[in-house]
Amino acid sequence: MLNVRGRDVEHTPVPLAFALLHADASADLFVAAEKLSDEVRAHLGPDVRVAERSAFPAALEALTGTVLADPQSAVAAVFAHLKRARVIEGRDPCVVPKAVKNAEEIEGSKAAHVRDGAALTRFLHWFAREAPKGGLDELGAAAKLKQFRDQTNQLEDLSFDTISAAGPNAALPHYRVDTASNRAIERDSIYLVDSGGQYRDGTTDVTRTLAVGTPTPEMRDRFTRVLKGHIALATAVIPEGTRGNQIDAFARQFLWAAGLDYAHGTGHGVGSYLAVHEGPARIATAAGGYGAMGDEPLRAGMILSNEPGYYKPNEYGIRVENLVVVTPRDIPGAERPMLGFDTLTLAPIDRSLIDVALLTPAEIAWIDAYHARVAAEVGPLLDDSAKTWLDTATQPLETTP
Repeated sequence: MLNVRGRDVEHTPVPLAFALLHADASADLFVAAEKLSDEVRAHLGPDVRVAERSAFPAALEALTGTVLADPQSAVAAVFAHLKRARVIEGRDPCVVPKAVKNAEEIEGSKAAHVRDGAALTRFLHWFAREAPKGGLDELGAAAKLKQFRDQTNQLEDLSFDTISAAGPNAALPHYRVDTASNRAIERDSIYLVDSGGQYRDGTTDVTRTLAVGTPTPEMRDRFTRVLKGHIALATAVIPEGTRGNQIDAFARQFLWAAGLDYAHGTGHGVGSYLAVHEGPARIATAAGGYGAMGDEPLRAGMILSNEPGYYKPNEYGIRVENLVVVTPRDIPGAERPMLGFDTLTLAPIDRSLIDVALLTPAEIAWIDAYHARVAAEVGPLLDDSAKTWLDTATQPLETTP
C-alpha cells in the first residue's frame, strides 16, 4: 500500500508494521518510529499518520462503522479487537495490484535477472572447473554462490535459504543443508542448486541441475522430460482469465507419459523486491491460489516461477526453474485477448543432461534461442575465462557430442 521496505524479516525486505486505510484515503501506520528515516517520512507524505506498533490494538478497538479485514493476512487478534465495528471479511485490496507489476517493476526485474544471471553463471563456471576435482560439499558450494552474488555490490539479501543438494539430498524438493546433513558433491552424480537474490530492482529465484561427471541414461531421460515440460509452459499461449491450475498439466505431461510425476506445484508468484513466494496466483494441480479465496486468474504483469521437477528417492533430484512474466500476446485473428510468458531468468542449462533424441525441432529451437539470449545478455558482464566457458555452454544443441 505504501511501497516501503525494511529489514525486520530475513530474506523478505519488509518492516514489521500494521496499517489502517481510511475511506478518505488517509492512513495510519503503526511502526517503530526509529525505523523511519526523513526520506521515508517524506515519501509517506502528510496523509499518512505514524504511531507506535503498540498503539495498534487500541486503534482497532476505537474503530466504528464498517471495516474490511482480510483473514488471509490479518491474525485472529485483529478480529478480536474490532469490537465496535461491523467487520467484513474480504481480500486486501493491495493483493492484486502488488502481484501485477507495473512497467517500471518489470524493467527492474529484467535488470536484476541479468545481474543475477551473471553471478550464477560465474558460479556455474567455477563449479564446472572445481566439482570434478572432488572436495566440494553442499555448504561450500552455497557459500561460493553467495560470494558471487555479493560481488555484484547490489545484493541486499538472499531471497531464501539456498537449496544446495547433492545426490540423494537433491531428491528432497525443499531440502535445507546444515552441518549435520552436509554432503560431499561426488563424481557421476547430480547436484541441484535452487537459489535467489533480493535486489532493490527485483527478486530472483532460479534452479539449475548439474551433472558432475557422466550422468546415467535414466538421469538424462528424466531431465529431458522435465525440460520439455518447462518449455511447454514457457511457450504456452492462453486466453485471458486462465487459472494456473488449468495449465499445470502442460509441465507434467512428459513425465506422466512415462508414469512419473512430482509432488509440488509448478509455479508460485514472486514479489517485486518483496517475498519470493507471493500470492494470489500460482500454477499447481489443485485449485486455489490464495487460501480459501479460490483460484486466481493469471493477469499480464504477474511474475511467476516455472519449475517442474523429478525426484527419485534416495538417489537424485531434478528441477529446472526460471521466472516468467505474464505478457499479452498479439494473435492474428484472435477472438479474445491472449496471454503468454516471457522468461526473465538468464543462466545456461546443463546440456550434458539433455537427450536431444527426445526433443522436437521446436524444443531444440527454444533451447538454442534461450542460450543465445543468455550469451548475448550475460556474456558482456563476465571476465574472459567465464565468458569463454559460457560461449561453449550455450552452443546450439546440434553441436553437442
